[in-house]
Amino acid sequence: MKAILTLVLPLLLGSTVMAQGTLADYQRANALRGKYSGKMAGGDVSVHRMRDSHKFWYSVFNGDSTVYKEVDAEHNTVTLLPGNPEQPRRRGGWQGPQRHWMEVPDEKDGWQVSPVDSSLVVFHRDNNLWTRQGKEEKPLTTNGDSAYYYSAWGHFSPDGRYYATVRIKPAPKRFVYYVESMPPRGHRQGEFGAVEPVLHKQEYAKPGDSLNYRVPVVVEVATGRVTEPSTDLFRHQYEVSAPRWDDNSKTLTFTFNERGHHTYRLLELDAESGQVRTLIEETNDKYVNYNRLYRHDFSDGKRILWTSERDGRNHIYLYDRQKAQLIRQVTRGEFYVRDIQHIDEKAGIVYFSANGMNKDEDPYFIHYYKIGLDGKHLTCLTPEAGNHSATFTADMQYLVDTYSTVTTPPVTTLRSGKNGKLIRTLETADISRLEAEGWKAPEVFVAPGRDGVTDMWGIILRPSNFDPSKSYPVIEYIYSGPGDQYVPKSFRAWHWGMAELAELGFIVVQLDAMTTSFRTRAFEEVCYKNLKDAGFPDRIAWIKAAAAKYPYMDINRVGIYGCSAGGQNAMAAVLWHGDFYKAAYAACGCHDNRMDKIWWNEQWMSYPIDSSYVECSNVANAWRLERPLMLVVGELDDNVDPASTMQVVSALQQAGKDFELVVIPGAKHTMGETFGEHKRADFFVRHLLGTTPPAWSELVRAGRQGR
Repeated sequence: MKAILTLVLPLLLGSTVMAQGTLADYQRANALRGKYSGKMAGGDVSVHRMRDSHKFWYSVFNGDSTVYKEVDAEHNTVTLLPGNPEQPRRRGGWQGPQRHWMEVPDEKDGWQVSPVDSSLVVFHRDNNLWTRQGKEEKPLTTNGDSAYYYSAWGHFSPDGRYYATVRIKPAPKRFVYYVESMPPRGHRQGEFGAVEPVLHKQEYAKPGDSLNYRVPVVVEVATGRVTEPSTDLFRHQYEVSAPRWDDNSKTLTFTFNERGHHTYRLLELDAESGQVRTLIEETNDKYVNYNRLYRHDFSDGKRILWTSERDGRNHIYLYDRQKAQLIRQVTRGEFYVRDIQHIDEKAGIVYFSANGMNKDEDPYFIHYYKIGLDGKHLTCLTPEAGNHSATFTADMQYLVDTYSTVTTPPVTTLRSGKNGKLIRTLETADISRLEAEGWKAPEVFVAPGRDGVTDMWGIILRPSNFDPSKSYPVIEYIYSGPGDQYVPKSFRAWHWGMAELAELGFIVVQLDAMTTSFRTRAFEEVCYKNLKDAGFPDRIAWIKAAAAKYPYMDINRVGIYGCSAGGQNAMAAVLWHGDFYKAAYAACGCHDNRMDKIWWNEQWMSYPIDSSYVECSNVANAWRLERPLMLVVGELDDNVDPASTMQVVSALQQAGKDFELVVIPGAKHTMGETFGEHKRADFFVRHLLGTTPPAWSELVRAGRQGR
């Protein structure tokens, strides 16, 4: 009986939604981008401040073309310009080798010129530091060797007496290799004109790999005397930064990021004695979000402004540099500081952006504020509801602010940087032409997650020919990698990928669940050693709540897709939650965190490598698959090692599981490009709609006839 039910299910699905996934639906989906492009006037505003003035210029699409305007904030005037006031400069392209972002440089190149004697240069030779003055060259250090050498990337003290750099104990390098099966023309051709593949080699450190060991040192230029400190305060390194001189030429600062990211320190080094002391320390039993830390050293050398998540949200702190003690927490409350725009040391004011301060709106909306260093006189400079993006004059007296939501079009205003007072409205977007094309805004939907209390915020997209009397499968677009939030908060005319899928006969959703950022530290830290969680208990609760409100959302037919960490998430959905998610499209996934880049994975999964890596591995858990799965990979993916996907393929084959594999020749890190996007559409039409998608040749033929 079970086998019979399996056979008739696609027939039943096809009969209930026979008008979905048709040739007409595909044609309409493929036309969306062109249909919605260029239909909003006054919304696409790009603002630039003009140097040493209270003026801005901005570009804006007026519905027919891009125009340029100058804003004089002080005199409250707007002038139409004849063209772009800053024409792009022609720059000769660098013809030499390009350093890949995964490559760790050896720091043996370059040189530094003394600030007090321009004839004196320090450079690297034979693992040591050398000086050049005129034609005379001589070694500054002599104890460097290949196992422990001096970096050339250093700096003279302001008085020119010392040179500070690091000594490096180099670690073995790991490399990954890619075969480019169809390289561009011009590569060597084989017999009868066949193009030969090309082998690429790329440095690529992975979790658990050994890393360079770095020790800050100070060299007295006149004598070559080397001051090398004890490493007690920075021993178990993930990274030690290059030392940075203070203006007094006596002390330097550097940072220490512990392997495993449980401790992060700002350290001070005494150039003469070599003594090291801690100025600021961050600790966390899970991880310190070191990429969020912000530091500003005051010009008086007495104070440091610092941001930290130590109280559960990112806030601003003021430190006494000399005492290495906290003076005060400048901001506090149930909001999250996103960035520091400016610090007015003389006036004692900090300008910053934050989300979550307004309880009656989306907690992810960014607003701009100023506050005194004493923690008083908090002022919102962008009070309107919405997600804001502001550009300030250099002296922070004025700002141009653009704000919108996913449902309300952009408004651009000129405001006072003193109190946020509106000076004038510069642009108000007109979307009447967009709406005339049948465009509909997505719906913002809010529902509690796994704990029944914490709200999850997301969006729901429906097809343009939506009919509430029909039943629609649901597809979730997922990226649940910690470090950011991903649901759009500002206005978009076109939600790439999601809108096209919806047009085929689906309800498409996206939400930020636990394991993502900018709510609270606890909200994000669910990911710790637990990337397989991906917020799925919250996601399932949210989708069920949406379906309870909208019965046309058929939660017996839920699919999911994503790329990169989202590709890992998508496959994890059908491995651990196959009772809810019925089909998954996983592109370029980091399916085993041991196979992916070191910095991203050790941040969330920690160090040393332990069983949690195996427990979260799609490879090790491939045997769980019981749902349709399409795997996609670019053969030249230089972000996530393609072997991560191929190892999943091998594990699935060994487990006797059925799946689909799409390899994109010549592609790097990708959702699938044009070919993969079409495969994704067909995949969900077959498995969620139970419909045979139109032949590609039929689509091409229909497209030609439409032209």
